[in-house]
Amino acid sequence: MAKKAVVVALGGNAILRQHEVGTAEGQLANIRRTSQHIARIIREGYPVVVTHGNGPQVGDILLRNEMAKDTLPPMPLDICGAESQGMIGYMLQQSLNEALRAAGLDYPVVTVLTQTVVDIDDPAFENPTKPIGPFYTGAQAQDLTEKKGWKMVYIRGKGYRRVVPSPHPIALVEGEAISRLVRDGMIVIAAGGGGIPVVANPRGPLRGVEGVVDKDYTAALLARLIDADDLLILTDVEYVFLNYGYPDQQPIREMTVAEAKRHLAETHFPPGSMGPKIEAAIRFLEAGGRRVVITSLDSACDALAGRVGTWIHR
Repeated sequence: MAKKAVVVALGGNAILRQHEVGTAEGQLANIRRTSQHIARIIREGYPVVVTHGNGPQVGDILLRNEMAKDTLPPMPLDICGAESQGMIGYMLQQSLNEALRAAGLDYPVVTVLTQTVVDIDDPAFENPTKPIGPFYTGAQAQDLTEKKGWKMVYIRGKGYRRVVPSPHPIALVEGEAISRLVRDGMIVIAAGGGGIPVVANPRGPLRGVEGVVDKDYTAALLARLIDADDLLILTDVEYVFLNYGYPDQQPIREMTVAEAKRHLAETHFPPGSMGPKIEAAIRFLEAGGRRVVITSLDSACDALAGRVGTWIHR
């Protein structure tokens, strides 16, 4: 592979589509389809590092914990995140190996269970913003808030979701291991769900904390770490839009960092939706990245070739 590595940040619909119930068979079918698109990118000569979200999956694990708490001890959120990272990594690794073999490509695929260092004093711990789990109706959301003390947020056109703390990533504990694997020609799946949030202790071991790190922020950190030129953020739309969801919505085909900052300030990109993706793009580019492309899964390869998607650059 002659080209520099690209980090591919998979959106939730790459694993679980809206209105699906989340069976293992259904998620595996989606991931097999996703792996076909990733294999196309690899066939074009790009070394690829894949990262992914885990919101619905970790939400389901937490819900199972809650339902079984009188029989089995519930696990904390960091352990639930690790469980989801292993589950999704297993399905991605298996499916991508199959897709590469079918394409006549011989690249080893490996999943790295990844811990993300965060600051215990991050204000995010006092202001939960990260959506996890399924969507709820207004009545369901109110009931869960009253009975379980969950904090909920409304996402336009989809419904209500639980929100948990989302601290900013500082470093990846397994960063050097990931970099070496990429240099050795491996296709790496890493930092799933943004990585397992941990805090450093100068006088002791790392300690997991309750939270979910935004996968796009971690993807930007991961891309800088491996010296990637491009960060490909995949979502459920082909372009970033101004006035998204309104009759006058407009696709953005290209924008600079300065323009992205202006649109953010004008609240075109809401938190919990497109906002973190744009902020992650800005971080990556200001740290020396070449470009960020935001598009849909089906358009991933065409977007890297410059035919579709929203390009963001310095």
